[in-house]
Amino acid sequence: MLDHVTIGVSDVERSKAFYDAALLPLGIERLYGEGAIFAGYGIRPGAFFWIGHRDASQTGVHVAFATQSRAVVDQFYEAALAAGGLDNGPPGIRSHYHPDYYGAFVLDPDGHNIEAVCRLAAG
Repeated sequence: MLDHVTIGVSDVERSKAFYDAALLPLGIERLYGEGAIFAGYGIRPGAFFWIGHRDASQTGVHVAFATQSRAVVDQFYEAALAAGGLDNGPPGIRSHYHPDYYGAFVLDPDGHNIEAVCRLAAG
């Protein structure tokens, strides 16, 4: 079981602006910050998703956030695009993963693949 994850970003201020907006529909907010070095996101009282400044670009990161509704996946996708994210797969069923797998994928400002997913049947 994971306790938290940290991904490297090239510009913490730019990434905070992106994640502040993109994670809000998921009920996840910025809880901690250490200036231009780190920021922690989560649901009070604890942060479980962290961003931290790295000089070298890191690629290949994929983080998926679980949601309880397909509408929240849609809201995440729209908020992330509005905050400067790039489409990496619009909201929809990914039946090759699971028959009820409804996900959306966005690349953050550093190219990390950020996803919101609902695994519940449409209802």
